[in-house]
Amino acid sequence: MQRHIQLVIGRLLTDDVFRRAFLRNAQTALAEAEDGGLVLTALECTALLATERTLWDRGAKEIDGRLRNTAPAT
Repeated sequence: MQRHIQLVIGRLLTDDVFRRAFLRNAQTALAEAEDGGLVLTALECTALLATERTLWDRGAKEIDGRLRNTAPAT
């Protein structure tokens, strides 16, 4: 469902904990998102895995901090 991919992309850009988990192990993070109800198609998962990994951190830095769920650096 298109809405689910939009929510996952939104989380990648606004949720520091989820983004770090995705960058550490994308498949595990996507499986956990699916367990939380965000079901992605195989095509959507493949596309996310093929996206340049640095995009997510770069995009997050451009979003106003008031829109981000930040976590302490690890």
